[in-house]
Amino acid sequence: MERAFAHHVWATLRVIDACSALRADQLATAVPGIYGSIVDTARHLVGGDAWYIFYINGDRSFLIDTDQLDLPALRSAMEGHAAAWSKLLSEDLDADAVLREIDEDDGYVRDAPLDIRLAQALHHGSDHRSQMCTALTALGGRPPAIDVWDYGLATGVVSEILPTS
Repeated sequence: MERAFAHHVWATLRVIDACSALRADQLATAVPGIYGSIVDTARHLVGGDAWYIFYINGDRSFLIDTDQLDLPALRSAMEGHAAAWSKLLSEDLDADAVLREIDEDDGYVRDAPLDIRLAQALHHGSDHRSQMCTALTALGGRPPAIDVWDYGLATGVVSEILPTS
């Protein structure tokens, strides 16, 4: 699980870095099929990740208001998530422990086991990174290589031998 979350943070940082080359008007562009504008999608992705960490570990310091954050601030927050996920995953976790989520605004209640919440955190990140890459492509940019194989190669835990002919 630690490598899965390390990839999650690494890939998010790479996408944020790729988007950092865009002009302000491009960051504000809403491309069909994604959450919102590129910057709003980045805010949602990083803010959601912070919320998942808080909800699992109970540390309110992870709750951040991403509404006005720019990409460098979002990147900084996501960098901090690497240590938080690593610490959380190093603990003796009960994957079947059911956590209750209650929305303070409307009273919505969701009960879900920890392993489902961890899977959702990874899925949420992957989904929105993909949307941001789609937006980058639509704007004529080139999205970074961010799949798990790319992470494995970048960190040296995967090796590949290409055919010679």
